[in-house]
Amino acid sequence: MKLALFSVAAALLPACLLFLAAPAQPAAAMRPASAAGSPGPQHVMSLSMCTDDLLLELLPPERIASVTYYARARSNLALWPQAAEVAVNAGTAEEVLAAKPDLVLAGTFTTPATRGLLEDLHVALLEVPPANDFDEIREVTRRVAHALQRDAAAESLLAAMDATLRSLAQTKPRRDIRVAAWGEGGSIPGKGTLFDAVLRAAGGTNIAALHSNQAYTSFDIEQLLAARPDVIAYPSNIGETPGRSTERALHPLILKLYAGKRVAYSSVLTSCGLPASVQAAVSLREHLESALGAGP
Repeated sequence: MKLALFSVAAALLPACLLFLAAPAQPAAAMRPASAAGSPGPQHVMSLSMCTDDLLLELLPPERIASVTYYARARSNLALWPQAAEVAVNAGTAEEVLAAKPDLVLAGTFTTPATRGLLEDLHVALLEVPPANDFDEIREVTRRVAHALQRDAAAESLLAAMDATLRSLAQTKPRRDIRVAAWGEGGSIPGKGTLFDAVLRAAGGTNIAALHSNQAYTSFDIEQLLAARPDVIAYPSNIGETPGRSTERALHPLILKLYAGKRVAYSSVLTSCGLPASVQAAVSLREHLESALGAGP
């Protein structure tokens, strides 16, 4: 253990020495003129897929040092086209020290070693927790926006989200629609997950949340059929992960019994809690009503 820690420290030492020895430069001199005149951090770096989306929503490209390499994939990020306009990183401390950002956004799952080193070097760091419902989306979005001095932009995003939520609530389907999420590697999102919040906003009832207080549970095919969902919901990226879990999710018996009653939900917008996650509820509402052949 000590040898491993020594090896990590030795690998990072050159980058740390370079960071400490480099002459300080005025931030404005290092940024484009258009960014230098704006309030707030001018060179912001994201080390988490979920903070990638928020950063791209709240700041123009010239104020973004980099986002994670995940951001370039359509299946990972809602704003993947915008990510093509900025640099990407692999989430390492060396990259942070080389980029010299004036703020780093990290997620709860950013490696403790990276976070610890950046804190030791007094790099401005904001740890952003995951948002698993719309209240948490409001809280996290405002927290990040305040650090970026983009409060007004955040309020605009949240106002649009809340207007959409109100519209969904006012047009909620008359009947209860029992839904089972199926196909996430054998793990089914239950109570307290972002999928559950999105489904409730869409007007559905998550059968996994009825049968367990756990955030994630699992059903075999027999248990799924015994629960008698009205609709089965698959993540939109299910075809990208071949394997036994995918084969089970697309079992011929399920395909036969639920022909016409299988819908897709956005895997991107239910992975990270964002103001745009409300659009996953809008889309899911449309799919549920189409599957059941009933409007509000």
